[in-house]
Amino acid sequence: MLSAHTIPDAFSPSECDRIIAIAEEGALDDAGLVGQRADHNIRRADLAWLDERAGAEWVMDRIMSVVARANREHFDFALSEFAESAQVARYGAEREGHFDWHSDIGLGQVAQRRKLTMVVQLSEPANYDGGRLELRADRATEEARTERGSATLFPSFVLHRVTPVTSGARWSLTIWAHGPAFR
Repeated sequence: MLSAHTIPDAFSPSECDRIIAIAEEGALDDAGLVGQRADHNIRRADLAWLDERAGAEWVMDRIMSVVARANREHFDFALSEFAESAQVARYGAEREGHFDWHSDIGLGQVAQRRKLTMVVQLSEPANYDGGRLELRADRATEEARTERGSATLFPSFVLHRVTPVTSGARWSLTIWAHGPAFR
């Protein structure tokens, strides 16, 4: 089974600051699930979609470069597009921000074509407690690295979660690369 792959220097600390600032320029939406469902027992976070924010074009350019590099070096998946906007999520302690165990492949027309997930750590790990990205590709649970600017990439079918944030706030950037069904 393919495991997670980390690119520790995907974004610089100043670029992480810029992404958070772009997200904060407008109101953040309550995070939902695939199909516009909401269940705060499963997911509690605030979101900004970068395609709805001015000045975020450079982020997608970087995302394409990082995903291409990781796919070339580690996964070798047949990828064809980014059919969804990148999302910036804020998991705040005031809401016990979290996202329970799930995979990113869903029943929707677009979500069912997700093949590769990338999550970028935007926050300094010292600015919050909890909020760990954990992955379970098999029986073992693996914790993603928390260095600011690091990108963790994994097959979209891998179970993963964000543990509850108990103090402060964790910011992350998530994108999915799409392609034909796995065979």
